[in-house]
Amino acid sequence: MKKEHKVFGVLQRVGRSFMLPLALLPIAGLLLGIGSSFTNETMLAAYGLSHVIYKGGALYTILDIMSKTGSAVFNNLPLLFAIGVSIGMAKKEKAVAALSSAVAYLIMNTAISTLITAKGGVSAMPANSTISVLGITTLQMGVFGGIIVGLGVAALHNRFYEIQLPQVLSFFGGTHFIPIISSVTFLLVGILMFFVWPIIQTGIAALGSLVLGSGYLGTWIYGVIERALIPFGLHHVFYLPFWQTAVGGTATIDGNVVSGAQNIFFAELASKSTQQFSVSATRFMSGKFPLMIFGLPGAALAMYKCARKDKRKEVGGLLLSAALTSMLTGITEPIEFTFLFVATPLYAVHCVLAGASYMLMHILNVGVGMTFSGGLIDLTLFGIMQGNAKTHWIWVIIIGIAYFFLYYFLFRFMIRKFNYKTPGRDDDAEVKLYTRADVDEKRKSQKSGGDAVSALILRGLGGKTNLVDLDSCATRLRVTVSDSSKVDQSLLKQSGASGVICRGDGIQVVYGPQVSVIKSKLEDYMDTPESDQPDAVASPVAAKAEKVSGTKKKDVMLSACMNGTATPIEKVNDEAFASCVLGKGAAIEPADGCLYAPADGTISTLFDTKHAVGMTTDDGAEVLMHIGIDTVKLDGKYYEYHVRKDEKVHKGDLLVTFDLEAVKAAGYQTTTPVIVCNTDDYQSVQLAASGNVKVGDDFLQLKA
Repeated sequence: MKKEHKVFGVLQRVGRSFMLPLALLPIAGLLLGIGSSFTNETMLAAYGLSHVIYKGGALYTILDIMSKTGSAVFNNLPLLFAIGVSIGMAKKEKAVAALSSAVAYLIMNTAISTLITAKGGVSAMPANSTISVLGITTLQMGVFGGIIVGLGVAALHNRFYEIQLPQVLSFFGGTHFIPIISSVTFLLVGILMFFVWPIIQTGIAALGSLVLGSGYLGTWIYGVIERALIPFGLHHVFYLPFWQTAVGGTATIDGNVVSGAQNIFFAELASKSTQQFSVSATRFMSGKFPLMIFGLPGAALAMYKCARKDKRKEVGGLLLSAALTSMLTGITEPIEFTFLFVATPLYAVHCVLAGASYMLMHILNVGVGMTFSGGLIDLTLFGIMQGNAKTHWIWVIIIGIAYFFLYYFLFRFMIRKFNYKTPGRDDDAEVKLYTRADVDEKRKSQKSGGDAVSALILRGLGGKTNLVDLDSCATRLRVTVSDSSKVDQSLLKQSGASGVICRGDGIQVVYGPQVSVIKSKLEDYMDTPESDQPDAVASPVAAKAEKVSGTKKKDVMLSACMNGTATPIEKVNDEAFASCVLGKGAAIEPADGCLYAPADGTISTLFDTKHAVGMTTDDGAEVLMHIGIDTVKLDGKYYEYHVRKDEKVHKGDLLVTFDLEAVKAAGYQTTTPVIVCNTDDYQSVQLAASGNVKVGDDFLQLKA
């Protein structure tokens, strides 16, 4: 689960890094849209403007400049993505990352160009596989090439921007090292890409054919997923391949091969020969217009009508502003996040309707593209001004009006039926619209949850900056610290630790079988801003769980769980076990590689590393069997579980098998401590055997 959280976090950062280059598209689209529209002879004739705007005239020249400069942005998006992504992903010294990514992008493509020439030039390459980028003949990688450079340079930058080199080379250390390592790395990447990218390109083309062949259903699925990813900030990662690569289709326009739905649309927009925009490309864009210009304003009206009368004036101003924002610019966050927060089922309905909007635009051959969001500005530039014959934009209005009423009546019904607390319906709640920042803040607060125990552990370990490494085994946190003098054992024991073992900078904090949960909570807490000041979190009065009174314990006899030699716990070569900080017990030197249940009971704890088992006997004894010393480091190698968590077992059932000789050959002791974790519930825990024991023999006597 922790790994999934990290992957999700990285994807969010990647998605956010796409925003910088994507933010260039509206102004580029505006220049291209106005410039191309008013230099198109057919449009000038249709609007009777040929005598005002004509070739050679000042106004035509200005408009032509606008068209060409807008095209320049779209033609060089890969470079802009390389720079923008590296800036977004770099932790510090972002200007250095930007420069390094530009250099790396040029070097990568130059290396590819040299290999193309060596192979025999463009004519020797597969058809439509090459392109000219900044005057360099290279492979048709599109924005993927830029993203690869941006992510790669950012990774190198974050790793090396503080590097220290020997004195004689010190000038090339720190940030000066980043362009150097980036250049060398992407020279090699360029060589690699020459051989690898054609294979990837074939796969992308095949995926594009599959997507385009999916028909109207595929368009609906695309629309649903695109909206569903908005709350997570991952929608940019999803739609970008459709807009900018062959996944969204390939077309030949004025003799040039163009890949990606958005690239196809703007190439057609800039072309003087376009008679009708390609619906196979705009299917990934045009569905937003009915949704954003009509549907969400209908939802806003429904929320206004459902608000209490005494709050409608306040609610109305907020919702009107949000609705106008959605209509004009296509920015929908204020409305969407408001009902997402208080009525998730409404958002699910919204996603389904979004998919339907995309599908309907596809069915009705609507060919309206966009720069960034589907508001009135984009509809006017890329739909209305281009003419209905080329775009069929009139269907946006017809379907949009239907969507307005559909959203209004459906949202009003659901809000009243299920009493969703949309703005103005809660007696005490502040009347406000929500944003992504509110969602992120809510997620952080839920994640930290005022984790007093984790804060106490972090304080006991000397703070977050003192931690070098954090891990755990079956019973204890294993921590490496920078300065062991900052470790406060009394605080760690207040957090519930049975004992603390210090070995130089290596610290072991003993918690027992629940340590994996403690570690996960501590890692989650360390990801929150609160962990920078753990002293600010109130310390728990008692971190250890109070014993729950219940039935009186009775005497228990645990049988031997292995064949081997019984050993007093004090002789185990591990301080935590030998000192009984985990609880009293005994140990067995195993004669073979099998571990069995010492009594009837239920399996309570299993570990990813498979080297230990926790169980609770039917008589209430909490038993931990730990196969070997420090064998957590084997990471499950040589071990195999034969039971599941919460499984009912009987005395003598096989729990674990392991390769005894392989564990020994790996340099680990196989002594197996058997610990009674709830020792305090018994007056005494005594070894009841000596010498050799067999499975089933009396082994540990627990006196109540």
